[in-house]
This record gives sequence, structure tokens and C-alpha cells, in this order.
Amino acid sequence: MYFIALASDYDGTLAQDGRVERATLHALELLQQSGRRLVLVTGRELPDLQEVFPGLDLFTLVVAENGALLYEPASQRQTVLGPEPPTAFIERLKERRVSPLSIGRCIVATREPNEQIVLETIRELGLEMQITFNKGAVMVLPAGVNKATGLAAALERMRLSPLNVVGIGDAENDHAFLSACGCAVAVANALPMVKEDAAIVTKASRGGGVAELIGRLVADDLADVAAAVAHQRVALVREPDGSVIDLHPFSGNLLIAGTSGGGKSTLATGLLERLAECGLQFCVIDPEGDYAGLDGAVTVGDAKTPPSLREAMELLEEPGNSVVVDLTGIDLAERPRDFAELIPELSKLRSQTARPHWLLIDEAHHMLPSVLGTASVSLPRELAASIMVTVRPDLVALPALEAVRLVLMVGADASMALRSFCRRTGDVVPQIDDRPLEHDEAILWDRESAAV
Repeated sequence: MYFIALASDYDGTLAQDGRVERATLHALELLQQSGRRLVLVTGRELPDLQEVFPGLDLFTLVVAENGALLYEPASQRQTVLGPEPPTAFIERLKERRVSPLSIGRCIVATREPNEQIVLETIRELGLEMQITFNKGAVMVLPAGVNKATGLAAALERMRLSPLNVVGIGDAENDHAFLSACGCAVAVANALPMVKEDAAIVTKASRGGGVAELIGRLVADDLADVAAAVAHQRVALVREPDGSVIDLHPFSGNLLIAGTSGGGKSTLATGLLERLAECGLQFCVIDPEGDYAGLDGAVTVGDAKTPPSLREAMELLEEPGNSVVVDLTGIDLAERPRDFAELIPELSKLRSQTARPHWLLIDEAHHMLPSVLGTASVSLPRELAASIMVTVRPDLVALPALEAVRLVLMVGADASMALRSFCRRTGDVVPQIDDRPLEHDEAILWDRESAAV
């Protein structure tokens, strides 16, 4: 499961005329039963929301007041994410007979055409406040507070990456949080600007559109859509015609193979750096210390100190941390065993948070050796987005090789490495150019499509 959470707007998305239909509530229950989490992101004030919506308990967290208030239904805990509105500001609006006028924990709300009076008052008092519009509503908040910042606070508490969140909305004030999500969805009744930037536009409107999206999420985790979302993709190789072949979370496992000095580590390091630039979390299993000090990652362990697997997992629990597990401080013969102890912990974290997004296993022929047999070396399904680097594909455990979709061969003997892989897996060797590759060349084979 890659998309682990759904963040939804309320009015015009979940609700019509302030109310959520029973069929929509049933869809939310189905999503919750799938193991995913729900976050409600709304401009409404909490007391108003509690009065009109009986389904709040389905949500892990609620972002109310357009990003200014965080509410946890299970504990009823409230966290204000900005300062209270200034008393002088409220009094001045009352003096100018602004109506309607609603005052929340942080938000001040009215309706058009009162925005001019609100703006004049902000200027007169010299306040750092911003105005957000939403289908006739005029919401005033501290500068820098919006649905995106509120969602970020919610995800930080849940220890989830925004890349693993699907967001759905319909209006102007949804744009900020939708653009922060791993996949943005607009309901059929959404404004044109919201639809334009969405990866998916539902066929149905409002709650029906949310139910439609949930059906797709539960069915296939939006695999076809996620592959096309730009910020989920990183460049893998460039073809001779200049076109780029990307790697994305649904690409399947990648094997990088070739002789020593052929460029495997350089290619892998560049790939990790691009993952970091995209905000994708990775964990590197480093038996020889080749990735120590990698930019964008924390290294655990060194040649003198064995890595603490507990420390590595604690670091990975935070979405912003990528980790290199340096095994050089462990006896050579014990390194595969230590990695085997880490696999179930990584698998558990992936099942709970969809992270780390990528796992890179260097010296895979040593960490996943064929001599250990088949039972102890297969990677769990939860660790599908893995990159294995090896000089000898024929020495890697067969279950690990069979889980590979993309095979990337580098170095002067790239064709030999490919044949070695195929002999081990029983694949028919694809037709390739047998000439020695230059330092900036590689052979990429997609086992699923048979494309080279």
C-alpha cells in the first residue's frame, strides 16, 4: 500500500449543503477498514463541524479553521496552530457592522462583499493577516496559515509523508493542500483551476466523487495514476534520443549490476540524491561503507562501531530522515544475518507508513546470497520498491531476483551480467548489443514488457 491516507475537504467535497450522505459515510468506513487513515481539512470552525457532521470519529485528525486548528476526535485534543485574532481587530469589525461575523480559535470569518472592510481594517491596524476566499466566504487568518500548513502539522503528528497522501477538494482554499499531497484529486463539481492541477477528476460530484475515489484506492492503490505524477518520479536513465525513463514507486524492484569499477556506485549514488531532492525517503544497506556521508542521509554505524538497528528504525520513523546503515563494524560473515533482522522491522514500518519509499541493498550477492537457500532471503511484498546493487547476479538468492522488474547493466561486461541474471532466473536473454559500454552508457531491460 503506497497511498496510506486520504485528506478531504468538507463543504462541496464530502458534503452537499453541509450534510454528508450515508453512501459517502459507508465509503469512508471502507477506506478505514482497508488500513488507511482519514484526515478532514476544512475551513469550518470545530463546534459548527461537530454539529453538522456525525462522522468525525472516522477521521484520525481534523484540520479545522482553514489550517489553524488541529483536532483529534479519539482524544478530543485540540491544538491551535496560530495566534488568537487580535481583540482590536474584532472590535473594529463590529464597530463597522460587519455581518455575518464568526470568530474561532484563530480564524475570523465573514462573507463577500465585506472583504474590502476587512482589508481596510487590517491596514489601519498594521496587522500581519491574510484573507482567503472560498465560494463567497471571506476567511481571515494569521499570515502563513492555510490548509497546507494545517495538513503538514497533521501529517507530522501522524508521522506520514505528504507523498503518501491523496488529497481531494473542490474550491480555491483547497488548492494549497492539494498541491502538497502525493496525488491531487478534484471532484466533478470543482472549480476549473482545481481541476486543471489535479491528477484525477472524478466523474461524480461531491460525496459521490469521494466514494468513487475510495473505490479506486481500495482496488489498486491508484497505481496507474501514481506512475504519472511528476513529484513521485525520478530520472533513472536517458535514452539516445534524449527521452528520460523514470523510476517511480510502482516501477517494481530494480537490479543494478556490472563489474567492479563499471559505475554501479556512481549511478546508485546519483539516484539516491535525486530521491532525496524529491522528498522521497530511502534506507541504504551498506556492507562496505561506500555510502557513508551521503548528502541527504544520516549514517548509522562505521568501521569501529556496529550500527544500532533500533537507532536506524527510530530515525526512519520520521519522514524527513533517510538512513544509511553502515555494516562495516560488523564481522563480514555476520552482515547478512544483521540485515535479515532488519527486514521485518522495515517491512512493518512500510506497512504502517508506506515508508521508507525506497530500500537500496548494496552488495546484494552478499546480503541476499543464494547459499542461504530460499526461505530466509526473500524480500517481503511490503518492500517492493527496492534497489539491489551487485557485481554477480548469479550469486543473489533466486527469490530476490525473481522479484526484480527492471534490470540495469553497466560496465564493459554488461551483456555478460545480463546473461548471468537470465541463467539464474530462467528468462530468455533479450537481444542486446554485445559491445563494451562506455562509462556513461547502460542497458535497461524491463522484464515485464520485455523492452530493452
